[in-house]
Amino acid sequence: MSSSIPDRYEREGLISDPLHGYITFSAARSSGETAEQDLIDHPWVQRLRRIHQLQSVWWVYPSAEHTRFQHVLGSMHLAGRVALHLYPSLAEACGQDQVPSRAYVVSLVRVAALLHDVGHGPYGHFFDDHFLDQFQITHEDLGQRILQDHLGDLIRGIRANPHGQLASQEKLEPQQVAFLIKRPSTGGASVPLWLRLLRALFSGIYTVDNMDFVLRDSYMSGHGTRSFDLDRLLHYTFFTPYGLTLHAKGMDALIHFVEARSELFRSLYFHRTVRALDLSLAEIFGPTMDLLFPGNP
Repeated sequence: MSSSIPDRYEREGLISDPLHGYITFSAARSSGETAEQDLIDHPWVQRLRRIHQLQSVWWVYPSAEHTRFQHVLGSMHLAGRVALHLYPSLAEACGQDQVPSRAYVVSLVRVAALLHDVGHGPYGHFFDDHFLDQFQITHEDLGQRILQDHLGDLIRGIRANPHGQLASQEKLEPQQVAFLIKRPSTGGASVPLWLRLLRALFSGIYTVDNMDFVLRDSYMSGHGTRSFDLDRLLHYTFFTPYGLTLHAKGMDALIHFVEARSELFRSLYFHRTVRALDLSLAEIFGPTMDLLFPGNP
């Protein structure tokens, strides 16, 4: 019994976060192992340290200097927390024998949350609108390529998360990670129900992505007192065969979340000076990118 205690600490790492406290992640104990830390340390993820979460807001709100890297770590942590809470209702909605192990589901959504912004370029969504758009692609399309062509082997090699170990016959599939973070389109009938239900954690009214960035953008910009009750919102959320469902007792928490997000759009994202900066930048961004990086990325 005592020998398992230090072994656990050897297999996990901690990151201190102002919103979520300590963010835990699986760490490889030997060179032959693959863990979440390998994805976090990969250059494709580390480059997010140099991309602001808010493309130009930080010129108006000087404290809003946070990056995509901080956001994806927070999203990963939140995804694990949400998956742990929702797994019983997911298994009930789909049938326990139709759903992978709890550890598999937790690992899958944690990896998807960590990598959901991996395709972002400089200035985030501005890069999509004023450069990628001419090629009819988005950062999500780039993320799909990066995920499957460059990170696929690492994803398949992950065997554990801070909350459990995958079953011996289970292996994370990059295609499933890609499905979760890709913008929904028609089709998908061949995808198992449990995976289609999990997609709501990445595309919907409240997701692991937007719940983290509402909290983070509010806090880092100084709007921290205008946030929402995350604990109550999650407590009353569950799965049914029809999808992600909110009990009536959680409606106030959802309304507060929507209001908090709306306030960020009014006060931060569409602040008059921020918009003026964006409009000025739009005039030179595309031509500059064409000169520096000509052609379809």
